[in-house]
Amino acid sequence: MRSDDGGTAAWVRRFHDATGSTTRLVCFPYAGGSASFFHPVSARFSPGTEVVALQYPGRQDRRREPCITDLGKLADEIAGKLATLSAKPTVFFGHSMGAVLAFETAYRLEQAGTNAPATVVASGRRAPSTRREDRVHERDDEGLIAELRLLNGTDSAVFGDDELLQLALPSIRGDYTAIETYRCEPGRRIAAPIAVLTGDSDPKTTLAEAEAWREHTEGAFTIRVFAGGHFFLADHQADVTAEIAGHLGAVG
Repeated sequence: MRSDDGGTAAWVRRFHDATGSTTRLVCFPYAGGSASFFHPVSARFSPGTEVVALQYPGRQDRRREPCITDLGKLADEIAGKLATLSAKPTVFFGHSMGAVLAFETAYRLEQAGTNAPATVVASGRRAPSTRREDRVHERDDEGLIAELRLLNGTDSAVFGDDELLQLALPSIRGDYTAIETYRCEPGRRIAAPIAVLTGDSDPKTTLAEAEAWREHTEGAFTIRVFAGGHFFLADHQADVTAEIAGHLGAVG
């Protein structure tokens, strides 16, 4: 599960001091996303909670590294890095691809008996066992950009800057490859409770597909539906962070 490739600091980012914190929140970015997306979340919860934002290879300061296009291998790497952290009551939060990655990482840590999360908050993603034959990663650049516009998850400044867009496309394509080729092991469950957040008009997740997360936990299951599409959390930041705060309070 552990790897010697790359130090923990390359993967684990902290934006605010949390010395003396009693809980930990680990944030898993969406496809093409980066650790910096969670800077406001870190500001919200520090110093009482240590906020760890993950930085996958292939973006920002890791852009010279190849993307990991196998979601299982990416979960292996992340689990190995998180296993080295000090023990602390922990909540995982992942959006879109990050939700599935949080689930798979939690499974690995539970199997290892090390630093497993007390709760997984899965946002903006259908359950791991649900299937759609998505092939966005096989489209040309224009097709990939069209998908990003549909989901409205990329800063409009990126769309207006061809250089920025060209820098971002490889990591976006790599992440789409990872999530679209992912296949959940039949019957895979985690012991940790799962809390699902979903948008009522998300083109990537129906309510039934979000409800199917229930089959992936041996613990409690909750679901909360927000008005909005795939990136509903952008319009409901206060409510989403309040939801996370509730789970952190329960484990702390």
